[in-house]
Amino acid sequence: MDGTETAGRVPQDAEGRAPAEGRALFVYGTLMFPEVLRALLGRVPDSAPAEVAGWRAARLPGRVYPVLVPAPEGTARGLLITGLTAAEWRVLDEYEGPMYELRPVELTDARRGWAYVSADPAAASAEDWDAGRFVAEHLDAYLGECAGWRAEDGPAP
Repeated sequence: MDGTETAGRVPQDAEGRAPAEGRALFVYGTLMFPEVLRALLGRVPDSAPAEVAGWRAARLPGRVYPVLVPAPEGTARGLLITGLTAAEWRVLDEYEGPMYELRPVELTDARRGWAYVSADPAAASAEDWDAGRFVAEHLDAYLGECAGWRAEDGPAP
């Protein structure tokens, strides 16, 4: 990070303009699924496997999606998404909402990116989130919810 970026919402450039294009986003939950990205963004951006040490994707009671919480011995596995436009950052920022804070992270391979982390880690379950269970039990309905949110509440592209 260049020192001008702070925890909060969408990454900003040195002049404080938000969002900044060209920043990478580490995703660890529902945004790992191409179908979800397509429902929210209308496309699937480039991505590569990635891991962040010191964090875990935790189950969130009563929700089908996870939160990223500190875990000194943990490693969160996911994807590093690149090539997001300013408009796509705005969509994702609104989609994630106040439950998450956007923070810079360093990946295990020394790449850097941003991640939406839990604004309230105490709300997370002691259990890790299960991506396979999400696909088997919730993905189809979740895609409908994403499309509905995008059509009714999401920011204009």
